[in-house]
Amino acid sequence: MAAMAKVPGSVIAAAGLVGGYGVARWSKKRPLGGVVLAAAGAVAARQWKESAGNGAAAGLTGLYVAAFAGSHPLAKKVGAWPSVFGVAGAVALASWAVERRA
Repeated sequence: MAAMAKVPGSVIAAAGLVGGYGVARWSKKRPLGGVVLAAAGAVAARQWKESAGNGAAAGLTGLYVAAFAGSHPLAKKVGAWPSVFGVAGAVALASWAVERRA
């Protein structure tokens, strides 16, 4: 049986940021969105550790958290969804670049 391909950390992180916001918004339960955000962040961190090492995983996890925090003030300037998509794209791009070099 062939081994399953792993979903890249970049995809998981972007999906966590977008999905976390979407769940929080549509369910009207912010903690539920936080669960989605945290779960995806944990899975992405594990992928980053496996593909690029501890240092890269720590840096990318920090970026993931900073992107979440930074999306809030950015949303006041550009709107919620553009902000979320922007930070998700930035995290995905950084993750892709780091994982690609490893």
